[in-house]
Amino acid sequence: METLEAIQARHRKEQRDLQSRITSKKKNATKKTRKGVNDECTALEHDLKERQQLELEALNGDRDIDERGVGGEESHGVEQDTAANDTATDTNGITDRLKDATISSDTPTSTKFSQAPSELPTQPSPEPAAQSQAQTQGQGGKKRNRQKDRLARRAAEREEAAEAAEQEARGMTDHRGLERSSLERTFNAHGLVEHEIRPDGHCLFSAIADQLAQRKIPIAPSSGGEGEASPYKVVRRVATDYMDSHPDDFAPFLEEPLESYVPKIRDTAEWGGQLELLALASAYQVEIKVVQNGRTETIQPSGGLGQTQADRGDQTIWLAYYRHGYGLGEHYNSLRKKG
Repeated sequence: METLEAIQARHRKEQRDLQSRITSKKKNATKKTRKGVNDECTALEHDLKERQQLELEALNGDRDIDERGVGGEESHGVEQDTAANDTATDTNGITDRLKDATISSDTPTSTKFSQAPSELPTQPSPEPAAQSQAQTQGQGGKKRNRQKDRLARRAAEREEAAEAAEQEARGMTDHRGLERSSLERTFNAHGLVEHEIRPDGHCLFSAIADQLAQRKIPIAPSSGGEGEASPYKVVRRVATDYMDSHPDDFAPFLEEPLESYVPKIRDTAEWGGQLELLALASAYQVEIKVVQNGRTETIQPSGGLGQTQADRGDQTIWLAYYRHGYGLGEHYNSLRKKG
C-alpha cells in the first residue's frame, strides 16, 4: 500500500503532467474552439482533483481506524490506572503513551501501533475501485473529447477559410463591375447595343462576321465556295490569307514562324488578337473600333480606307472587348446600332 508521501508525490506529478497538457491544448486552440477546449481542460482538472481526493480520503480512512484503535486501548488503560492508583507516576505514563501516539500520527512512514493487526476492524479500501473507475472515466472521456476536438477543429478551420475568402473578396476591387459600367457608358454615348457572342475561342471572328452582316459587307471578298462554311471560319481564312500575303507586316511581331502561326489561326480555335484585327481591317477595308475599359481603340486598315468603302458611308464596325467579364478570359462581343 502506498504511503502518504508516495501518494502526494504521485499527485504532484499528475498535476504537473495535466498542466502541461492543458497548456498545450490552450496554445493550439483557435478562436472557434477556445470555449470547447477551456471546458475540456476544466473537466480534466476536476476529474483529477476528485480522483486524488478519493485516494487521500481512502488513505486517511485507514489511518483514522488505526488511530482510533490505539486511542481506545490507551484510554481503557488510563481508566484502569486512574481507578487503581491516581498518582503522578500513572499520569506520567499516560502522558508518555499519548506522546507516542502523537508521534506515530505525524510520521506515517515510521508508524507502529501497539494493537495487533488482527485486532483492527476490517474495512475494504475504496481506493482500487475508485481509482479504476476514475481512470476508466478519464480514458473514455479523453477518447470522446479528442474526437469532438478534431471535429470542432475541422469545422472551425472551414469556417475560418470561408470567412477569410469572404473578407478577401470584400476587400478586392470589383474589376468586372467597373469594367461593365465603363463599357455601358460608351455604348450609350454612341447609341450601341451589345450582341452576345458565344465564348468558344472564335469570339473575335464571330463578332467581326456579325458586324459585316449588319453592314451588308460580304464576309468572303471573292467567291470561292466559302459561303457554305461557318461565318467565323470564313473570317479566319480571310485574316490568315491576308497575313500570309503580307508577311513583312506581321512576321516581326510573332514569337514563332509565320508558316506555323497561320495554319493555327486558320484551322483551330486559337484566339485572335491585335494582329488579326489589323489583318481583317485591311482585308475588308473597314475601320474597327474596339470599346474596352476606359478607352476606345481604333484600328485603321493598312494604307487607309479605300475609295470603294468610303463611298459606302458605313465603314466603321464596333466590337466590345472584355478582360474581366468572362470566366474564360478575354472576350469580344459585337456592338450593333440601336433601333
